[in-house]
Amino acid sequence: MTLEVEFQAADIAAFQAQAHARLSQTPPTRLHPWPYPRWIAHRGAGKLAPENTLAAFRLGAAYGYRAFECDVKLSADGVPFLLHDADLDRTTSGHGLAAQRSWAELSQLDAGAWHSRAFAGEPPMTLAAVARFAQANACVMNLEIKPTPGTALDTGRVVAAAAATLWATATVAPLLSSFQPLALLGALETAPHLPRALLLDTAWPGALDVATSLGCAAVVCNHRILNEALLAALRSRGLRVLCYTVNEPEDVRRVAGLGVDGIITDAVDRHAPAEH
Repeated sequence: MTLEVEFQAADIAAFQAQAHARLSQTPPTRLHPWPYPRWIAHRGAGKLAPENTLAAFRLGAAYGYRAFECDVKLSADGVPFLLHDADLDRTTSGHGLAAQRSWAELSQLDAGAWHSRAFAGEPPMTLAAVARFAQANACVMNLEIKPTPGTALDTGRVVAAAAATLWATATVAPLLSSFQPLALLGALETAPHLPRALLLDTAWPGALDVATSLGCAAVVCNHRILNEALLAALRSRGLRVLCYTVNEPEDVRRVAGLGVDGIITDAVDRHAPAEH
């Protein structure tokens, strides 16, 4: 069962009322013109380097990318750091739930050896380190809030508060995205001025209403579900449209032809940021 389906089964109307109440205290974030490049490197450099590490961001930048997507969750002691999965096993030398480890413990793990010997010893990365890299290299970020199950609201609050501080003087604020509406509600409560985006793997009933109630600036959808009808529905709500994870040339041509605002890709070595 996906996180989206779990939310779909909840009382969407009640959630919308809660989100509207919060949104009424601040206007929706509308970005004119759209400040993010069309091409966005997935988790740093897609699959060419260990995802969500400094090595990946450096490699993506070497290919000319100036916009990056990454996954952010919380350590046991509330430090925002980069990791996609709830557990540590796939992409680090650790085991078990990441949320049960302090940052002091997490920082000692190897987050590179799983990928290849060339990256052995690459450490996990904090959100603060991402902010330093991005601003030092004039890059912009899409921060996907990736909460450990059951912590969506609190994770959204903490990540948004940290992002607001870390990017306080940046020309372009990070785009905060999540599959979890509750995470975006937490972000709205804590840092309403930061732009938000709802992630969609499926076009579940009520998704567009939820995005609107959260004052989202964009929807980021699986490229396989995007068609002219969905694009028109999103545009009618004043939403920008981004797609993930677009790697194959025929898929790039299709979504670019539809006129999407962002293309998130693993294939940083095959698609130049100046394409389309």
